[in-house]
Amino acid sequence: MSGSLNAYSLPMWLTYGRMLAIPALVTCMLQEAAIWYWVSGILFGAAAITDYFDGKLARSRNEVSALGTLLDPIADKLLVAAALILLPVTDRVGELASVAIVLIISRELFVSGLREFGASRGIKVPVTVLAKWKTTVQMVALGILIASTPVLSVIVPDTWIGWVAPVGEIILWIATALTLITGWDYLVTTLRQMSDPPSPEV
Repeated sequence: MSGSLNAYSLPMWLTYGRMLAIPALVTCMLQEAAIWYWVSGILFGAAAITDYFDGKLARSRNEVSALGTLLDPIADKLLVAAALILLPVTDRVGELASVAIVLIISRELFVSGLREFGASRGIKVPVTVLAKWKTTVQMVALGILIASTPVLSVIVPDTWIGWVAPVGEIILWIATALTLITGWDYLVTTLRQMSDPPSPEV
């Protein structure tokens, strides 16, 4: 089924579910009651996990499709962007973390434009292992920050749990570093392919 639309396979339904989870996540994160922090964290975690399983299932079931290849990264970026934007809006992070958020979103927009530019010239830049780790670290940081601030420190004050949110911000900065490194790598790889002479026709 590779290359076809295959719009109704199980991997595609997981991708659709991740996209549908975004407005639900936004609604939950905007609620002020403590329970909604937990609901938001669980919802984000469930959506993030589908990112792993839809690709794995598509490959194992030979259901990789053109539509899935298109929508999967879009769903990931929309989910991450929605969570990132709402972190400062809902006071889940401090002002300094907002810098990390701007850097991450800017990189994602830059790489998306770079890929579109490269595709128009027949240049394909594969996703690297480091880029996959970047996505994983982002998801972990976001899951922690969505669920932990300020609920955990209010429920169990003056304990190690109160350090969960600061740890989440540290992980967010690690994700930011990986984001910038992989963004630079994509730029260098694209420019290198542009400068390479065309392969001779056989």
